Amino acid sequence: MARRFRGESHHKVDAKGRVSIPALFRRVLEASDPNWQPGDTPELVIVYGGQSRKFLECYSMEAIDEVDAKIDALPRGSTQRKMLQRMFHGQSFPTTVDETGRLVLPAKLREKIGLEKEAFFIAAGDTFQIWKPDTYEAEALSDAEEWNEEYPEDFDPMQFLDGSGA
Repeated sequence: MARRFRGESHHKVDAKGRVSIPALFRRVLEASDPNWQPGDTPELVIVYGGQSRKFLECYSMEAIDEVDAKIDALPRGSTQRKMLQRMFHGQSFPTTVDETGRLVLPAKLREKIGLEKEAFFIAAGDTFQIWKPDTYEAEALSDAEEWNEEYPEDFDPMQFLDGSGA
């Protein structure tokens, strides 16, 4: 089973904050949850912390365990460790996927990103993000414009994989 999230999709959000997770994302969550058994619902952690975050970042249990290990490796009492603990431990929401494949997003999380009737899901490797569709479109357009200014028109992003695109 793949451990990476891939793809993007739009899903309706109901009045109670319930939203369906893309089926392929659910399979990755199941495969990345060491406690998951067939018939169970997989766990995940939604990180909403950070003032500049305009999205919710959803971590599989394996992915959040990797982040926790890196935080734990930082010197106790250091500013970096405190900041990361605040974001990944304090400003996060552990949850499960329900029996119908949906997440229940609390009002606080929906309000943080302005989510109303529709959510945009986009894969980000070992995490996936939930955005308000209009916000994502504006951010993606802005990122594309910056990209176009920074690199020549014929630049091939595959060069990054070889380390030659820096």
